[in-house]
Amino acid sequence: MSDVRLPTVFSTTAAKARTAGSAAKILAGSGIVRPVNPLGLARTGLTLARWGTGPAGGFIGLAHRYPRRTALIDELGSLTYADLDRRSNAIARALAARGIGEGDGVAIMCRNHRGFVDATLAVAKLGADALYLNTAFAGPQLVGVLERDKPALIIHDEEFTGLLSSATTAQRLVAWVDSSDPGETLESLVSGDARPVSPPKRHGRIVILTSGTTGAPKSAPRQEAGIDAAVALMSRMPMKDGWRCFIAAPLFHTWGIAHLLFAELLGTTMILRRRFDPEDALATLQETRADSFVVIPVMMQRILSLPEETLAAYDLEGIGSRLKAVASSGSALPGDLALEWMDRFGDSLYNVYGSTEVSYASIADPVDLREAPTSAGKVPWGTRMRILDADGVPVPDGEAGRIFVGNGLLFEGYTSGGGKEVIDGLMATGDVGRFGPDGRLYVEGRDDDMIVSGGENVFPQEVEDCLMRHPLVADAACVGVDDADFGKRLRGFVVLVPGADSDVDAVLKDWVKENLARFKVPREIVVTDALPRNATGKVLRRELATWDIEAGSNGERAAGQ
Repeated sequence: MSDVRLPTVFSTTAAKARTAGSAAKILAGSGIVRPVNPLGLARTGLTLARWGTGPAGGFIGLAHRYPRRTALIDELGSLTYADLDRRSNAIARALAARGIGEGDGVAIMCRNHRGFVDATLAVAKLGADALYLNTAFAGPQLVGVLERDKPALIIHDEEFTGLLSSATTAQRLVAWVDSSDPGETLESLVSGDARPVSPPKRHGRIVILTSGTTGAPKSAPRQEAGIDAAVALMSRMPMKDGWRCFIAAPLFHTWGIAHLLFAELLGTTMILRRRFDPEDALATLQETRADSFVVIPVMMQRILSLPEETLAAYDLEGIGSRLKAVASSGSALPGDLALEWMDRFGDSLYNVYGSTEVSYASIADPVDLREAPTSAGKVPWGTRMRILDADGVPVPDGEAGRIFVGNGLLFEGYTSGGGKEVIDGLMATGDVGRFGPDGRLYVEGRDDDMIVSGGENVFPQEVEDCLMRHPLVADAACVGVDDADFGKRLRGFVVLVPGADSDVDAVLKDWVKENLARFKVPREIVVTDALPRNATGKVLRRELATWDIEAGSNGERAAGQ
């Protein structure tokens, strides 16, 4: 699939007009563009002109338009958009009194609750940068990030106090309280002076950390998103004004924060829970009558893995009929997860492929997932994609190569220096893939996960998907290991369904052999109680590669033993 080159100024102008027209149609369909009071429209325009299109401008605008609309529901209750504006004003003034201002970094290590949103808005109103810390990182990873990026303040949940104890950052505030003596809290600042603050000259940035699955986590800053980013996602996935959205994906992750930012455009009621529990998620969907559900794939796996008697206790048909969009991203959909989910909850699943650096790249809608469950769907509005070889030359249609993407949300480069390769304005995702004859993108895996076995290229993802389709397998992952005959072979790790016999080595190898080429059959299959995953559901392959399967450490056992 290649970009269309328009030959004349006239055709370019016409294309721009068509593009603007299609964007307006998408926005109108979402309920964003509709007849409004001219005075209100002027006030919104002035707000955005003064504050920008980031969290500060977006949520101040919503406080003006929908002051009484419920903005957020968490374990502590509900807050309106006017509440969020007032609370973040008070916090911003208190932070400014402590010396936090334009260009400063503020690290936020919070789970999904009001404190995360309060901190994000207050920091944005000061023109400071919000650095989101992964709640699943170990102490050394966190200390390394903080020493590198040197934020002036850390806002964190009390549970992370010990984890952050060795960090040298002087100022701390506790967001979520677990004890009677947590120290100074974010909530204590809310009762202060809540008058509006003055707009900063500099708009703050959002800084997302990479997952750290292949090395030290990098900080990827991003400027304010324009309307084009929202239009792109809404061109392939329904999102409507005023929906009730259960954001289960971690807010510190690209996918979670994206939906917090969509809330400022759509006036969404955000439903948040500090921790994900599969049964609690069903109860939340049922009780709140959510219109949309934002997840990472492992969350769907955990819900579907609940015992049948647990699932039967909930009105799954009712939940499914109310859900207009289940928005998934963060990792590939393993095996037949898409089909299994839609068979239970209806055809409302949308899976977004992208990365921390490029944000979104392609979207698979329910039709794509029914017809081609392993595909990453199609490129959305306003997005360019090319498949290039090692020399940066487009490969013939149908051949695999490196995926490069251009859109309105490419990151600026890592704070530590360097970035992803860029060719002709398109940025590398770090993945290898191809376009199928159906026009859909098929992602074969990370370019650094590929192994060469007996002269053949092998991607773990394809073998993992094959293993996941076996009825005895609940979860699977593969890593490359040295092999005397082939140079490299895959080692498979599987979590079996409850009650399955662990003597599955020959059975699963035969299964892979029946469905894939012989050189893709794992050298051995290791049965384990669980796969190591980070907070966004990605398998920690580096950790798997270090497991001592002979010693039987980390809870694994070789199949057949």
